[in-house]
Amino acid sequence: MTIGHGFHATMTARPGRGDDLVAFLLDAPSLPNPDCVVFLVSRSASDPDTVHVTEGWTSPEAHAAFFATEQAVALVAKLQPLLAGESRYVDAVPVGGKAAF
Repeated sequence: MTIGHGFHATMTARPGRGDDLVAFLLDAPSLPNPDCVVFLVSRSASDPDTVHVTEGWTSPEAHAAFFATEQAVALVAKLQPLLAGESRYVDAVPVGGKAAF
């Protein structure tokens, strides 16, 4: 499957809520979505409340269509109380690599 759209997001959880943020993201409804071909959650080694997400989607349209669903709108609304400030996003298109868990 080809990845045509992606990004890296850095989120800062409210103090002491990093575990909650990670658990929330790992339960995201985009994980089983066939158009979401990369979804990696990682943490800063020096700050457990800093969480990074890397996503790769088949296309910008597939990403937009998913985030227009009621399920995704509800997800974003539930995510906000866990965050301290705005998330930072960097556009990126994954081109290869490996992730084994």
